[in-house]
Amino acid sequence: MAVSAKQRQQEKRERDKLSAEEREARLLSRQIVTKLYHGEDAALIRTMSRLKITEEQDLISRLIIGSDRLPDDQLETLTRTA
Repeated sequence: MAVSAKQRQQEKRERDKLSAEEREARLLSRQIVTKLYHGEDAALIRTMSRLKITEEQDLISRLIIGSDRLPDDQLETLTRTA
């Protein structure tokens, strides 16, 4: 069912009233906190530098989306540790 202009405006006003935390809570699915060893941190910093990315979250999001697009065999190769 189509939403009228009046209803859209009312919903927009309600969204505008939300605090930043409330808006973020509506958008987020989960929050992940990760502890990094020195080598992992160095690799993160090098990768961010190579890609000219300034925010860790931006790199992590791109890696998640990119790896989701890989075929299973390429994903397995990429994530193999030994």
